[in-house]
Amino acid sequence: MSRVLAFCFLLLAAVLGFIHIDGRPSWAPFATNEGAHEESVGASLDKVPELKPGAIKGKHVSQFTVQGPRMDWLPDTGVASVHAASLIALKDGGIRAFWFAGSREGAPDVVINTAVLDPKSNTWGAPTVVMDRVAAEKGLSRYIAKLGNPVPVRLPDGRLQLFFVTVSIGGWAGSSISTIFSEDEGATWSRPQRLITSPFFNLSTLVKSPAVAFTDGRLGLPAYHEWIGRFGEFLRLDTAQVLDKRRMSTGRSAIQPVMFINDAQSATALFRQTRSAGQPKQIPVSATQNAGQSWQSLGDLEVLNPNSAVAGVLLRNGTQLLALNNIDAGRYRLVLMMSKPKSGEWHIVETIENDEALPEQERKEFSYPYLLSAHGDDAHLVYTWDRKKIRHAYFSSAWLDRAYKQLPNAVERQSAAESGEAQ
Repeated sequence: MSRVLAFCFLLLAAVLGFIHIDGRPSWAPFATNEGAHEESVGASLDKVPELKPGAIKGKHVSQFTVQGPRMDWLPDTGVASVHAASLIALKDGGIRAFWFAGSREGAPDVVINTAVLDPKSNTWGAPTVVMDRVAAEKGLSRYIAKLGNPVPVRLPDGRLQLFFVTVSIGGWAGSSISTIFSEDEGATWSRPQRLITSPFFNLSTLVKSPAVAFTDGRLGLPAYHEWIGRFGEFLRLDTAQVLDKRRMSTGRSAIQPVMFINDAQSATALFRQTRSAGQPKQIPVSATQNAGQSWQSLGDLEVLNPNSAVAGVLLRNGTQLLALNNIDAGRYRLVLMMSKPKSGEWHIVETIENDEALPEQERKEFSYPYLLSAHGDDAHLVYTWDRKKIRHAYFSSAWLDRAYKQLPNAVERQSAAESGEAQ
């Protein structure tokens, strides 16, 4: 009898699953800004190239500096530990930041804070609490042990949506994603809702990087798993409803995907590597040619990564920016890198933090970067500073333009190499 009941249950689940899948809306292309922008950084409007397997191997990385960016700090919340900051542009020109803070990462007293950068004074306002463990428990009607990783997005209807990680049991591997909405630019928020990414356990789904948009107004959210595998997943969302999910990477070596949209159908994802000792400490890369429905591994971007988060943003002229720890162990150096459209080459344009000269025990941690371009030709960066503060750096369009103009010219370099061979 028990076998019959089990069979009936599985059959019912299969039928419901079929109905659910059959009722999903068709997969839309990525929303892009192609053709909608004027000249900005470097006066180049070339499209980002369509990457193919092996196309990112052996790229040249050089280093130089220009006058530094504007630096400041997010407001102090009076707690011992802060981490995982993120940003969103506001309608009045301000920037709203989110981060979590408490006695330590994963502690019951951790809350998600927010503060706003005033566009006129360029100063940060006082921090307020967006979500704490008690409010999350009440809203979600379930036990919540800890919070983390807030990620904001602007919806097509103008509202703000904030994703964040909640854990009810175990460590971060037992996470799920919850979300809240704001109709007043983040002053107040709705009751939290939990994203259902699986009809069974709905565990071990986390978020770290910005969402992307589809032409039908829905969102694509890069997510990742840390339980029974460490891999990236791409969630297709209709506000708080998960319409579909697709695997972005395989195995146990690539988490926290950050996406670059190339055109309506193609995108590239760069991952934080979590490889075991003896394997390359570089950045795994995957790509899609059908707007995220399927993903193919492209190997590694030959830039060092010490099992630490990578941040990226695409400027409106196709220039890509990366912020990361470009070392194979530790998080004591943080740099900003730039890649011209079509070049495929990454160059360090600013060393933001570097404690390499200090004894190992005195080195601080600079980690979890997050990039935002508010106007398409500038860049805001926030990152964890020694787990005690959140630092903010602003790269103006003029700063980025100077950096762009100092990048090596790939065409000239190739011509010079060919000329040398001819001699």
